[in-house]
Amino acid sequence: MKRIERIDHDHILENLVIWSARFTHFAFYITSKKEFKAGFGSKSSISLSTTQGAFDRLESYQSGLETTAMGFLGYDLKNDLESLSSINTDPIKAPEASFFEPQVKISFADGALELESDDSDLILELIQVAHGAVPNFNQNLPVSLDPQTSRDGYLEQAYRIKDHLKKGDIYEANYCIQFSGNSLSFDPHTYFIDLQKKTEAPFSVFAKFDEFYVMSASPERFLKRTGSHVISQPIKGTKKRSEDPIIDLSLKNDLREDKKEQSENVMIVDLVRNDLSRVAKRGTVRVDELFGVQTFRTVHHLVSAVSCELDAGKNSWDLIKACFPMGSMTGAPKVSAMQIIGETESFKRGVYSGAFGFMEPNGDFDFNVLIRTMLYNSATGALGLSVGSAITIDAVPEKEYEECLLKAHALMDIIAQKSHDHESVG
Repeated sequence: MKRIERIDHDHILENLVIWSARFTHFAFYITSKKEFKAGFGSKSSISLSTTQGAFDRLESYQSGLETTAMGFLGYDLKNDLESLSSINTDPIKAPEASFFEPQVKISFADGALELESDDSDLILELIQVAHGAVPNFNQNLPVSLDPQTSRDGYLEQAYRIKDHLKKGDIYEANYCIQFSGNSLSFDPHTYFIDLQKKTEAPFSVFAKFDEFYVMSASPERFLKRTGSHVISQPIKGTKKRSEDPIIDLSLKNDLREDKKEQSENVMIVDLVRNDLSRVAKRGTVRVDELFGVQTFRTVHHLVSAVSCELDAGKNSWDLIKACFPMGSMTGAPKVSAMQIIGETESFKRGVYSGAFGFMEPNGDFDFNVLIRTMLYNSATGALGLSVGSAITIDAVPEKEYEECLLKAHALMDIIAQKSHDHESVG
């Protein structure tokens, strides 16, 4: 059953986020404030606890579906593609990858809600929810997230990476740290609504896989395929924003002309070009935009765009495997950078810096890069978020540490504000 419904208010996303709590599986993929896709309920699903043979199993599952698959690829699937391993532990205990086939799927754009499901009662209920009043939100209790790597620890490892750079082992590495906490009373639905309002990130995700939640304010697209056309939009280069319009414009211009940030960006663009060339029609890989500055609610970013036409003998999973994990979160050369990352980081990345998205039966897909992401295990209460920055030969580790804190601020600030609000009320 298909149906299109006009919605004349601005809180449809909040309505659906609150309503989604009834399901064991759901996913929102939000590409703008007024445009998103979502799926609710699970007709079938796959969840992997090992990386061995993961891509073959995922491809087999997805190719057998007659409708959309929604889910994520964890960073450590790198081990299924290269002779790599993951020696650290994941405190969230998330799956390595998980996808599901929704009972009901929706697309919302330009005020039109398109619904599709075999369950007509579920469609009618969803329409009532979509038209409903602004929902009431729960109040999150105070949650403390503590760094698992100290400032001194970060600097020690960053300088260790710089030694590798001086030796010529790598040209760039994306070094990350994690903040973690615990709360069995944490409400992911309320948190995500606040996160989305604060960031309005163009590749946001809110999803649940049984007890595991993903809440992402990602600004970065990993890969999108439409027919044979493929685009990747790597981000490298960050500047904070200012409330003063003149200072904010100056910061934006500084980012555009920053040679160090440009150097980071072009290295990753070259890496993406190389990855795409493995599956592209000959001569079709091109850089559509280099050093484009995009402004978000909390930061400015340097964003480039690389595209190609997929070779007729390759499918979507060939494309993903050629490019995964994304270069913006590894470094260059990719395999060497990932080896060094594994030796210097203090946690298993897991879902963080993997990819979330959806794939249609015809192979069209859209996946983000899972950064600016809060992860939650409701069975254990474990909460975590991770952030990182690029270490290059010109990088100043002290400044890179401050960049990590800047990236974490939007996610941490919501919990801090909620905690403050709770303490004020109580």
